[in-house]
Amino acid sequence: MGDWLWRVAQWLEVNVISMPLYIAAPAMVIIGALDSSLLSLPEINDYLVVGRCYKYPTAVFYFPLFAAAGSVIGCNILYTIVRRGGQTLLRKRFKLEQIKRVERAYERFGFLAIGIPAILPPPLPFKIFVATAGALEYPRWKFLTTVMIARSFRYYVEGILAVFYGRRVLLFLKDNGLTIVSIVGSLVLVALVVYLIVNRRNKSLARAANDDTVEQPVDTSERVG
Repeated sequence: MGDWLWRVAQWLEVNVISMPLYIAAPAMVIIGALDSSLLSLPEINDYLVVGRCYKYPTAVFYFPLFAAAGSVIGCNILYTIVRRGGQTLLRKRFKLEQIKRVERAYERFGFLAIGIPAILPPPLPFKIFVATAGALEYPRWKFLTTVMIARSFRYYVEGILAVFYGRRVLLFLKDNGLTIVSIVGSLVLVALVVYLIVNRRNKSLARAANDDTVEQPVDTSERVG
């Protein structure tokens, strides 16, 4: 972390991590929403989840949900802004080559294009995937559901690891980011292959069913008595 980020983390420890739940929970939601929408607070959400779960181990059962909910709210704000502004607003914020790359990811992988970046820790860029989803008018309910599941998974994993290994978890994630990306990428590749096989099989079955139900010519000529 940079010096300024470390000072912010220390302030948050006093004002969020150590505070009663009725203060810490809303603060976590607000911070998560700001980070995923208008501001950029790298690693702050992860630090708060790890710090809270380390200090209060029972918080691992529920505190990650507050971080995930805040992230969903923030993503929805950014998604809505870019969706209303369209491609013009998107291109003002990000480079064209980055946008094209993310668009191709959506075309090829669908919801995985938002799910995987939402799981992976910083410094992987995430806002461009959210903004592109808005510009492409990706279905909102599918977008928000994917973000909620992916972020919950990420924060729960961090919280569980924090209970057993303490705050070293963040350093581990930072130092082993490439390994994590490789593992997740391999799992995604396997899931994608399975998805394509099942999808092709379902289409084949659907075509076979359509062929069987094609109406045969019916002889409507009346019998002559």
